[in-house]
Amino acid sequence: MEQQRILGKSMEQWILETPILSEVISYKQVLWTNDKLKDNDNEAYEKLELNWKDIREAEERWNRFAPLIARLFPETAPKQGIIESNLTEIEKMKNAMRDQYTAELKGRLFLKCDNSLPVAGSIKARGGLYEVLKHAEKLALGSGLLKEQDDYSVMADEKYREFFSGYSLAVGSTGNLGLSIGIMGTALGFRVTVHMSADAKQWKKDLLRSKGVTVVEYESDYSKAVEEGRRLALQDPMCHFVDDEHSKDLFLGYSVAAIRLKHQLDALGITVDREHPLFVYLPCGVGGAPGGICFGLKHIWKDAVHCFFVEPTHSPCMLIGLATGANDGVSVQDFGIDNITEGDGLAVGRASGFVGKVIEELISGVYTIEDDELYKLLALLKDSEGIEIEPSAAAGLMGPCVLSKDEKAARYLENAVHIAWATGGAFVPAEMKRDFYEKGKRLLRIE
Repeated sequence: MEQQRILGKSMEQWILETPILSEVISYKQVLWTNDKLKDNDNEAYEKLELNWKDIREAEERWNRFAPLIARLFPETAPKQGIIESNLTEIEKMKNAMRDQYTAELKGRLFLKCDNSLPVAGSIKARGGLYEVLKHAEKLALGSGLLKEQDDYSVMADEKYREFFSGYSLAVGSTGNLGLSIGIMGTALGFRVTVHMSADAKQWKKDLLRSKGVTVVEYESDYSKAVEEGRRLALQDPMCHFVDDEHSKDLFLGYSVAAIRLKHQLDALGITVDREHPLFVYLPCGVGGAPGGICFGLKHIWKDAVHCFFVEPTHSPCMLIGLATGANDGVSVQDFGIDNITEGDGLAVGRASGFVGKVIEELISGVYTIEDDELYKLLALLKDSEGIEIEPSAAAGLMGPCVLSKDEKAARYLENAVHIAWATGGAFVPAEMKRDFYEKGKRLLRIE
């Protein structure tokens, strides 16, 4: 029987050309560093279809919508409707990881607490809410119901809800993006349909249905949910499909996080330059959220910031796409990897081709992590800092340990600031958080 070929090549050819694949397809934890990285080369930025001006426009749009967000979601009123999370130093967690993983951890370690972002409870609030708001603005401006100089809080009035009820939104999601689109979309009056993959958690489906969202369930993975959602949305001229694989609006919504992070580091008196580098560890599913944030960070700090994505050993789609150079032309399933992981937001078999092209010369690397480590890390974080997150959100915490054991990276770490981006957890039901924690404690005891 002839062996299956991937883009015309045998598995042996792929491994010969990209040796790290032999470990990746064996589900081993790996660190891949990017030899295409162009650290301070303006060409890497000039050839991109998006730029700094686009990031600033996205920031201005967020600011225009802040009064509306404060009115629709009173919990955001103390921050005047700005959707932002704390940056928290986690020195006790750093010490706990040093002991657990016998790693020499240099520099300071912070947690970017998107696990407690208001409205949607995850990093997806940044992209998902932004795209819904931008679409609402476009419709309202186009109909003459709104002018750009207006106070946008008027969009919570009944006449706007009635107007938006004539339109619908759709999205394919493993869970958290669906929550952000569903919560903001229904708050404005849109009809919303979320196409959810087999790995989406039941509580997320229940929460969406409680908001009046139509949830369509699939027995297959994330890519199929997106494909089917896109196909159905295209048949309805009144429907806007939020395309997690290709959306520039989602991407730019995430990118504004970099501007906010700079303000936070400035307020702490933290300098970022080549002698004091910033290392940021971003959990990665299809790539939109980490890609957008990386894009923003690199525009601000260029070669002084190093972005590493992290993926489960069973779903390393971005690593495979970048390392082979095939981008979204290959999936993890092509290489016999099953795409089954407890990190539900990271269970993606094929990376975004759009994001892969944007970040291929900006990203420093990708590392992979086993599911058991996610549980151990979230239990260590709760014990050391009292912070609760979901498994996929714990992935970035391993970054400083991974880099400390890499000879090339280790020499940069003396004066570094490390930021692990916690991506979700606020809306997880209490009994499920308890189960996560107890599983982590069991795994730690087994050792």
